[in-house]
Amino acid sequence: MFGITAGYHRYFAHRSYKTSRLMQFLIACLGCSALQKGPLWWASHHRQHHRFSDTPDDPHSPHATSFWWAHLGWILSEEHVDTPWEAIRDWSIYPELRWLDRWHWIPGLLLAVLCWSIGYLTGGMAGAWSALVCGFVISTVLLYHGTFSINSLSHLFGKRRYATDDDSRNNLFLALLTLGEGWHNNHHHYQSSANQGFFWWEIDISYYIIRMMSWLGLVWDIRKPGSKALTYRNVEITPPRS
Repeated sequence: MFGITAGYHRYFAHRSYKTSRLMQFLIACLGCSALQKGPLWWASHHRQHHRFSDTPDDPHSPHATSFWWAHLGWILSEEHVDTPWEAIRDWSIYPELRWLDRWHWIPGLLLAVLCWSIGYLTGGMAGAWSALVCGFVISTVLLYHGTFSINSLSHLFGKRRYATDDDSRNNLFLALLTLGEGWHNNHHHYQSSANQGFFWWEIDISYYIIRMMSWLGLVWDIRKPGSKALTYRNVEITPPRS
């Protein structure tokens, strides 16, 4: 989940902090282990989501299409198989990222082999299959639905602090489930922020880990909203754009 939230989303889609070339590749590999396609594919589609949020051109709006399309259908569709390179030109200059985007299934396969191997070493064949099913298959499926819930549920259920021109919402339950991604209205209000929980009571585990990484010198230039962005509020619900 951290590879998706802090890597694919906050780093590759929004460039909310900086890191080294080696670390960005390792973060990308961690995201690939979730088997949600490559970092450039993921980030480019997410940028399209923000550009056209809750309009017919949004890849996964529950308002413009349906709940199930926003949650799962869009990623299984033939419409979104390719990477929109025009939306990801900043990252496509790195050959290692382009390679990883093409072979995005390799880290996931290695993770499956690792789970099987650890299970075999600790419990024989029975342990190997148990580790593969519970440690990889079930956890990956749950991770799918955790990530997809932000596309679907975070545009339907929760509270709106900021009058964005979409129907993004803040949802504590989803924030806990996805390491901070549930503060979705905050995020749509100030997209480039590394923290999506803007206030101390808004739990954002991904941001806490990013801060700890900065203490170790692994990341830097962490972007946060200024006081003006934090104090501007409008709790009236604005309908999505037609």
